[in-house]
Amino acid sequence: RVQLLESGGDSVTAGGSLEISCTASGNSYRVYCMGWFRQAPGQEREGVATFDSWGMSIYRDGLKGRFRISGDVAKNNLYLEMNTLKPEDTGMYYCAAALTRRCYSLSPQDFNYWGRGTQVTVSS
Repeated sequence: RVQLLESGGDSVTAGGSLEISCTASGNSYRVYCMGWFRQAPGQEREGVATFDSWGMSIYRDGLKGRFRISGDVAKNNLYLEMNTLKPEDTGMYYCAAALTRRCYSLSPQDFNYWGRGTQVTVSS
């Protein structure tokens, strides 16, 4: 079982930047696709960005150029650099991993393993 742990969530003011991280916790299995998802209160979980071992990334519309995903997927490490943060970016950010050899979508249902999340709060 792949266990993921997020860190780096914080409260920041609008326009600020933040980087959150994800790494394997305990015994883990090598994966090739990982992603970041977020969920605001009262809303469904949505994909933010994915990154795979081939260096390919997928971003949610409107986030590319403002957010940057990176990492070493083979080592189950993932990062998300968030810039020019907006209040609407507020939410619980989750790290996830898929069993596929590459990432194909931002759909949460395509991912098999999840961290417990790290809270990101952006104030106006």
